[in-house]
Amino acid sequence: MARGTMSEDVQGQIKQLILQRRLTPGDPLPTEAELVGLLDVSRNSVREALKALQAMRIVEIRHGFGTYVGPLTLEPFVEGVAFRAAVRHHQGESSLYELMEVREALESGLIATVAHDLPPEDLGTLKGLVARMEQEAGNGRVDSATDRAFHLALYRSLGNHLLSEVLDAFWAALRRVREDLSDDRQDPQVTYRQHAEIVAALEAGDGERATEAMHRHFDGIRRRLAD
Repeated sequence: MARGTMSEDVQGQIKQLILQRRLTPGDPLPTEAELVGLLDVSRNSVREALKALQAMRIVEIRHGFGTYVGPLTLEPFVEGVAFRAAVRHHQGESSLYELMEVREALESGLIATVAHDLPPEDLGTLKGLVARMEQEAGNGRVDSATDRAFHLALYRSLGNHLLSEVLDAFWAALRRVREDLSDDRQDPQVTYRQHAEIVAALEAGDGERATEAMHRHFDGIRRRLAD
């Protein structure tokens, strides 16, 4: 068996072991020596497989302590999508625009649902974040962490963890590429007003208005990318 194929086969066996034992993030895995015996493969094959799984955040190797089930985040996906977009951007393709369109399709498609049944505590969180944006805009720049928190809080009430992670992954990927390209030309006052408009529509329970406000928000990003 080729070396690459062997490593992939061992990776598959380790993932199967995690599933069979119903392990969750943070749970310890068998030691290297135990995995060698369990899987009947060489120590080298186990080490290569664990390194590959660590890169995918499936396992976490803590030197001197052992190997554990990893956080299972979408970070490798974010890195892959962001780097792909950066490479294609340098080839003259509209990769940033495509990333933005994916985010817009997801968020504008969900915002009306949120508007009809937004819990008061989530509305309070969003109002607090908009107030923070206003203060930050007055100082010349809306912090990216505030923007990220706003978009995460928008969909919390849907109770879909994967959806929240996917939305956040596309937010992070677009932000990462734009930072790498030094594309940070947004007017902080416009950013604040656009988010305030979204919250006002949500407070009114007006799904159509909220959807329009979300599209206007992305129109601003679209114009900056076009420039």
